[in-house]
Amino acid sequence: MDTGLRSTDPLNFSDMKPYKLRLRQAQEATGLDDAILDAVGQLGPHAVVLSAMDWAFAGGSMGSVVGETIARAVDRARLTRKPLIVVAVSGGARMQEGIASLMQMAKISTALAQLDEAKVPYICVLTDPTTGGVTASFAMLGDLNIAEPGALICFAGPRVIEQTIRQKLPEGFQRAEFLLEKGFLDAVVHRKDLKAYLVRALDFLQVKSVA
Repeated sequence: MDTGLRSTDPLNFSDMKPYKLRLRQAQEATGLDDAILDAVGQLGPHAVVLSAMDWAFAGGSMGSVVGETIARAVDRARLTRKPLIVVAVSGGARMQEGIASLMQMAKISTALAQLDEAKVPYICVLTDPTTGGVTASFAMLGDLNIAEPGALICFAGPRVIEQTIRQKLPEGFQRAEFLLEKGFLDAVVHRKDLKAYLVRALDFLQVKSVA
């Protein structure tokens, strides 16, 4: 679903190489239009809407296309009343698109608020790593937030924090198990067990979908 969307270069951005070139190389290397794929299908007995990020495309960074694609998935889940599952992996907002990338945080969060009002379940699966603006927005807004073992989940990374506060951080800081212990996650589930866990969760959160 929602294929054919491609990022533009609103800032005519260039660092070590032009952003347009980075996009073209990522598209050729991955066969993807951007760092996101939407789908609809069955998970066990449940019809679901899925939006999955891909680290191989620009470190899973969130630009305008990622934001628009996830927002479309949220809207589709709300209109069809099918549960939404987002698989997050990201280095954060895509700096090459400036404020246009940061706007996606509010855009997706607003759509998720409407999904919540419609009482349609949303589950987020956080993989390694999930950082920056993605963590600060939709990745932590699920009815269930599930992480894979050892996943780094944070806004700013541990090295940045240590350099800023000039203190040694606790062992395992910002890893999935640490966040589960502190109440930021609902579960840590190995990928081999994930399908069965999600089916059980959807059994519990079941909602009647629209055909």
